[in-house]
Amino acid sequence: MVMSLFFFYSFLCFVFLISECFSSSFDHHLCSPTEASSLLQFKQSFQIMSKEYFSYWYGGDCFPKTKSWNESRDCCSWDGVTCDFLNGHVIGLDLSCSLLAGSIHPNSSLFQLLHLQTLNLAYNYFDDSSIPHNIGQLMNLRHLNFSHSHFDGKIPTEISYLSNLVSLDLSSEFYELELDERTFETMLHNFTNLELLALPLGDISSPIPVSIHPNSSLFQLHHLHTLNLDNNYSNPSSIPNGIGRLRNLRHLKLSGFDGKIPTEISNLSNLVSLDLSKGNELQLDERTFETMLHNFKNLELLSLFNVNISSPMPVNISSSLRYLDLGDTNLLGVLPQSFLLLPNSLETLRLSGNPLLKGVFPKTHRSNTLLMELDISGTGISGELPDSIGTFSSLNILNLQGCQFSGSIPDSIGNLTQITALVLSYNHFTGHIPSTISKLKHLTRLDLSDNSFSGEIPDSIGNLTQITALVLSYNHFTGHIPSTISKLKHLTRLDLSNNKIRGQIPDWFSGMRWDSLQFLNLSHNSLTGHLPQFRYDNLQFLDLKFNYLQGPLALSICNMRKLFLLDLSHNYFSDSVPHCLGSMASLTVLDLRRNNFTGSLPPLCAQHTSLSTIVVNGNRFEGPVPVSLLKCNSLEVLDVGNNAINDTFPSWLGTLEYLQVLILKSNKFHGPISTCQTKFCFPKLRIFDLSRNDFSGSLPAKVFGNFKAMIKLDDQDTREIRYMESVRNMSFDASYEDSVSLVIKGQDIELQRISTIMTTIDLSSNHFEGVIPKTLKDLSSLWLLNLSHNNLIGDIPMELGQLNTLEALDLSWNRLTGKIPKELTRMNFLAFLNLSQNHLVGPIPHGLQFNTFENDSYGSNLDLCGPPLSKQCGTSDSSHVPQPLESEEDESNSYFFSGFTWESVVIGYSFGLVVGIVMWSLMFKYRKPKWFVEFFDGLMPHKRRRPKKRAQRRRT
Repeated sequence: MVMSLFFFYSFLCFVFLISECFSSSFDHHLCSPTEASSLLQFKQSFQIMSKEYFSYWYGGDCFPKTKSWNESRDCCSWDGVTCDFLNGHVIGLDLSCSLLAGSIHPNSSLFQLLHLQTLNLAYNYFDDSSIPHNIGQLMNLRHLNFSHSHFDGKIPTEISYLSNLVSLDLSSEFYELELDERTFETMLHNFTNLELLALPLGDISSPIPVSIHPNSSLFQLHHLHTLNLDNNYSNPSSIPNGIGRLRNLRHLKLSGFDGKIPTEISNLSNLVSLDLSKGNELQLDERTFETMLHNFKNLELLSLFNVNISSPMPVNISSSLRYLDLGDTNLLGVLPQSFLLLPNSLETLRLSGNPLLKGVFPKTHRSNTLLMELDISGTGISGELPDSIGTFSSLNILNLQGCQFSGSIPDSIGNLTQITALVLSYNHFTGHIPSTISKLKHLTRLDLSDNSFSGEIPDSIGNLTQITALVLSYNHFTGHIPSTISKLKHLTRLDLSNNKIRGQIPDWFSGMRWDSLQFLNLSHNSLTGHLPQFRYDNLQFLDLKFNYLQGPLALSICNMRKLFLLDLSHNYFSDSVPHCLGSMASLTVLDLRRNNFTGSLPPLCAQHTSLSTIVVNGNRFEGPVPVSLLKCNSLEVLDVGNNAINDTFPSWLGTLEYLQVLILKSNKFHGPISTCQTKFCFPKLRIFDLSRNDFSGSLPAKVFGNFKAMIKLDDQDTREIRYMESVRNMSFDASYEDSVSLVIKGQDIELQRISTIMTTIDLSSNHFEGVIPKTLKDLSSLWLLNLSHNNLIGDIPMELGQLNTLEALDLSWNRLTGKIPKELTRMNFLAFLNLSQNHLVGPIPHGLQFNTFENDSYGSNLDLCGPPLSKQCGTSDSSHVPQPLESEEDESNSYFFSGFTWESVVIGYSFGLVVGIVMWSLMFKYRKPKWFVEFFDGLMPHKRRRPKKRAQRRRT
């Protein structure tokens, strides 16, 4: 009894003392003033970035933790700060995702916090600065996390001094850090207690990538349970066999490795997660795959995306598996009918990108009720979608894009009441949209594009009030735009393009403020009437091309300040274009081609804009090219063709350093082509089309010399065909592909995409004169050259034969003389040649592409001979270059006498002499009879005269 009372009072005293300690510590600042000062100094070395930037990259949970730091509060109560309550030292600093921007100086006050055990600066922006060498002073650190913080340069050797580390995370998606092999091995040798390791094994620019040797200290880290190694993609290495010795590993992620996955990896029987999804041509043989699946009894996550397995889909899968990704693995054979049943714990199943995986969707009514995501997009699965799809009651995401499904959507689709994303695009579905789809109250994305659905869009679509993306493009929908769409207040993307929708754009488009809408595409339909007055402050993409819309553009269109694409092409809009378009700072693409706009071109780029594409081809614009275009610093495509613009050549456009396409054809441009007054003029120009104008003077040899992009293609262009594309909008999947109309091989062709190798010069149908400059040979990447319908004279330069990539050459309808240079036969890719309607002479050269050209290529050159022409070349002079002809009279005489021999000349001379004497006597006696003079006068050759004016050219 006495002992019990003693222990009871002793316990009360202990509680009293502890409470006194805690009360006193809360009455006074626990944090050391020195360390508080160090933290405040550390805070002052950074700026706080906008939350929008971080939210885009890292999600919405970031907030400025240092904002709560001030002297009025104990630093131990500051966000992200942890103290040791026994002595008040700061032992933990977690500023992950704190919107910090700046750099950490080597003498930063951070390194005065010598008692730190945990330091987490992940998900910030440290301005591509290096990790300071002083990090080695924090000898008590046990947990260090600098992941995804934009550190740059070498990982310092001093980091290996932190021998107490239990976890080290330096991972990043951008390969900014460099790690040399010596530092790597020293770290592994010293970090004997390491349990978590996440490292980049080398920057893309590292001259010597880190390789893991069979005897590496990595395989001595027996406490390691998490390993994440990001290999150098430019110098990949294979996964070492020694990986199988890390028997305690529970989480393994290896990125950027190549070669064959070693069999030893199947020894890691304690694995809970295995991610090899970012490999570089990794290969996994069928036997190792089966062994892995058999041994990994505790596996919950398996991601082998983009690993070459090339085997049938496995059936025996761990019963604990919750996440399985076998996308892009070259799975073969037929889809097992049991694939949706095993295992029952599976929540995510991804088989996308396996086109050789065939079969039909299982019709079983027993299903995995836990399955939340099913992605079989890009497979060869075909047939109808069975009613059993409705039994997957927990599905959030169903992605069947790019398969071979046909038939109608079953009504049972309405049973998927938890679904948020339903993607059935790029299949062969037919029929109507089932009414049961209106039951999917949680649906945020519905994509039925690129199918053969028909009928009207049902009014019940308005019941999907949570939907953010409605994509019904490329189908056969008819009728009007349903008014119930106005109920979808959260829509960010509405795409009804490429259907058969008719009628006017409803009035409610003008009446409502759709603040969420960012993407609106109603193109390729049969819409009529006027353009509504849109009031969508956040709209970024507006595409209404290929409709029957008419009338003027309302000024309200300029209120959409975030608009990055405006495509109203191929309609019947009229009147002048609002000048306020020139002040829309976000506008990147403006396409108004094939309308009835009049007046002068608006002062585009009057203020700073992002315009990269301006296309106004096929309207009735007049006046000069606006000088405001000088401010379009990002301009890549300018097409003002087929208008009535009256101006001289705007040489000042040459200062736009990104300009690649310049089309001025079919206007009223006039005068000579002058070069700009800057050192670099049109440096990136690939397409230069001035055809069907009234330009005059000599061909602009100096201007040609500035076309650097035609002199030599980029290295990347020579390896593969690439196409011009405007800047893709990152907030949704939308882009604009530049297109252009060119005369190719004599035909006016609309190119829906512009290849970067289609370098073109078209100066046809103008009044250029003089000779063809030899300097054209320097444009070694030229693809098409058209100088036809001008007044060019002289010989065809033999130097043109050096244009090895030329595919089309048109010099017709000029006054060129001389022989066709045999050097032209060196142009191996020449597929079209037109030299007709000139004064060329001599034999047509033979060889390579020249053997494929027909008569039309040489027509109306009377003194050309040899195949393919029927006229044969003479043996005596066929090897000599004819002298320049003085006149067509001489040319005619030469042709007339070319067939006579010396015998016929003597006989003719004798006979003529006798006849001449007789006739002279008669003329002398009867004084030049009129009938005689008229008869012989008609036989004499006369010089032919050209018409004073050329036939009027047809303008299109």
